[in-house]
Amino acid sequence: MLRHGTTTRRKSRRGRLATAVTTAGLLASVSGCGLLSGEDGSSESQGGGNGSVEKSTITVAHLPSIDVAPLYHARDAGYFADEGLEVKIEQTASGQAATQKMLGGDADIVQSSYVPFTSAQASGTADIKLVADAVSAAPDTFVLVAKEGGPVQDVEDLEGKKIAVSAPKTISDTIVKSFMAANGLDHESVTWVQTSFPDIASAVANGHVDTGLLIEPFLTMGAEEHGVTPIADVATGPTQDMPLAGYGALAEFVEKNPKTVAAFQRAMERATEDAQDREVIEPVIQETAGIDAATASMVSLPNFHSALDASRIQRVADMMLEFGLIDEKVDVESMIVKPNTD
Repeated sequence: MLRHGTTTRRKSRRGRLATAVTTAGLLASVSGCGLLSGEDGSSESQGGGNGSVEKSTITVAHLPSIDVAPLYHARDAGYFADEGLEVKIEQTASGQAATQKMLGGDADIVQSSYVPFTSAQASGTADIKLVADAVSAAPDTFVLVAKEGGPVQDVEDLEGKKIAVSAPKTISDTIVKSFMAANGLDHESVTWVQTSFPDIASAVANGHVDTGLLIEPFLTMGAEEHGVTPIADVATGPTQDMPLAGYGALAEFVEKNPKTVAAFQRAMERATEDAQDREVIEPVIQETAGIDAATASMVSLPNFHSALDASRIQRVADMMLEFGLIDEKVDVESMIVKPNTD
């Protein structure tokens, strides 16, 4: 695996694993069930609404990744409850699926890559507002993998190949297109194969595709379970530290529930600050990703954010315009919900 760029975020493995096991046990005793179920046996941690928000119970949908660890931490640490919120968390297959869930009225806030949000805004499908940032790409967190001895062994082999991505017209295929263009390769020669993140490593290993784009923890798991090897970190050059995902809501929801949105933002800010400490977040990703402590200690973490920076996220919209995902420039600044300081 690619391992550069991660040493500053690590502490002693023995001490880290001991903390992870202890904290995981505490989380299990508090929650009474898996974090991915979206349920919690503690009424205190869920909160019951304290009258300061317009809607005390909200549903947040997300795509499967470790990017949402601060969301679960905010719930289990009681940060949502402190704000008078009960947050029901639901997982979907992709960012597109999460966005569709919001458009269908089944979720109030969704976590997704910025591509589906921007696409919906650009097409007029919906008026999307961004309420919180989530992650940007760190070294070794957005990686193309291949089968050892297979048809793709280096970047130059990518042209004309089948590449597995979580879904077309998402950050996954778009960032690969940008990476290929930066390396003088023809991305239009590629056949994109939609494959869920948990299945990409297997598809590569079995020869159903030539290569695939993986995020953590599927990158580490893919190497361990299927022997796939990294050939390129695509979040380099023009896509270095690229904003990957955030939390969005319909403008109508934001307009009707400004205090609810502000409460969500404050809770996520607290949780994201905690997430800068790897010892805090590793036990959470064990639950959210269904991995053991040893695997959690090895995954490369993304850069966790909560504050929305329009100039940074504009990079995604501009990249989408460059590669034809949208026809006109989208002004990201107009989509951002600024924190309520009242």
